[in-house]
Amino acid sequence: MTTGRIVAIGILIAVTFLGATAAAQEPKAEPAPQAPAGPAPSTDVDLLDVIRMRRRKEAVTPAETVPNTGPMLAFVPTISSKPSTGLALGVLAHGAFFLGDPATTGISSAAIGANVTTRKQASLTARLNTFTRDNAFNIQGDNRFLWTSQDTFGLGLQTEDSDAINARFDHFRVSEILYMAFRPGLYAGAGLHVNIHRDIGPGKDADEEWDSSPYVEYSRRYGFPLDGQASNGPALSLLLDTRDSVINASRGWMAGVTYRPYFAAFGSDSAWQQLLLDVRTYRQLKADGRHTLAMWAYGDFVVGGVAPYFALPSTGNDTYGRAGRGYVEGRFRGDRLAYGELEYRGTLMANGLLGVVAFLNATSVSNRETGESLFDDLAPGGGAGLRVRFNKRSKTNICIDLGWGRGGSRGLYLGLQEAF
Repeated sequence: MTTGRIVAIGILIAVTFLGATAAAQEPKAEPAPQAPAGPAPSTDVDLLDVIRMRRRKEAVTPAETVPNTGPMLAFVPTISSKPSTGLALGVLAHGAFFLGDPATTGISSAAIGANVTTRKQASLTARLNTFTRDNAFNIQGDNRFLWTSQDTFGLGLQTEDSDAINARFDHFRVSEILYMAFRPGLYAGAGLHVNIHRDIGPGKDADEEWDSSPYVEYSRRYGFPLDGQASNGPALSLLLDTRDSVINASRGWMAGVTYRPYFAAFGSDSAWQQLLLDVRTYRQLKADGRHTLAMWAYGDFVVGGVAPYFALPSTGNDTYGRAGRGYVEGRFRGDRLAYGELEYRGTLMANGLLGVVAFLNATSVSNRETGESLFDDLAPGGGAGLRVRFNKRSKTNICIDLGWGRGGSRGLYLGLQEAF
């Protein structure tokens, strides 16, 4: 038995134990709809309280006396630097709000980000997870408009960082699903997924190697156009969501399955099918909820046909780009991907202002061209991060994470919402 398979079995045992323990501690009742966990302790303090206290304008307001009305907004400037983009400056905005009575309606989340780089690249993203009154409907969206570049690698895990060939392209994604509840916490949904890469060409210092790049070789092998590729089609989905928050969950489950068939009639360059599996669960290690163990299992599979290169399952291709912390987006790619992560979340201060996380993850991809199967090998990752409570009502944190992977890979991640 290979090391990869042993580790995979270990992850499955850990997930089973975590789920069984959480289920044993919960009352045997119908799944509750996604809704707030209730008021935070009266001693809770957020960054806005600190600013007000510094200015001596007002005292800290106990969290349970703050009404759950009106939107809860957060804005964070962003700065990053990497060889493919140069220096990037931008802003990240996050909103949390209720579209109904907080006692029966889950908290909704919307995040918008924009940045520009010194290499004349730009991005605009808009993601949302919205619950209507009494959780009758749930709307989820992942929309991206990118003028960017990315290092490309061959398929599977047996690639080296030195194999990277940079590609520049425009990427437009509009993905929206409308879910309708037919039992508390249980939804069925349908939507549309549009995923277009255009004006694809050699990136920085890649002109001489472009004809032998993984992207060009793969596209020629399967007859895809080189200047642009599209995968468009409908989406069908089932969702179970009993989490206490979509922003910063401390208990409950989320399990979803989504099927996307792509057709030429929708403008796709090939007919193929994609299956997405997403399971998350959370266990409070203490009754006060200040210490939590979270688990995430994610799968992205091509189940029929041949996908264009940039549409293939890859690291960091999930909605918020947080899978595979420790590796750059697209570092590992294949026709099937399986991912697992365990994360500890703890509070450093009694008032909840500062917290920490520590995480371990593993990625496996397959490559049918070489016979490499899932779990033949694993790309492990891990890291730690700091949390600063920005808004105590929505439990929104400023998230700063450092992740490491094999071969010296590393990454810095900044967000206004937990990784999962």
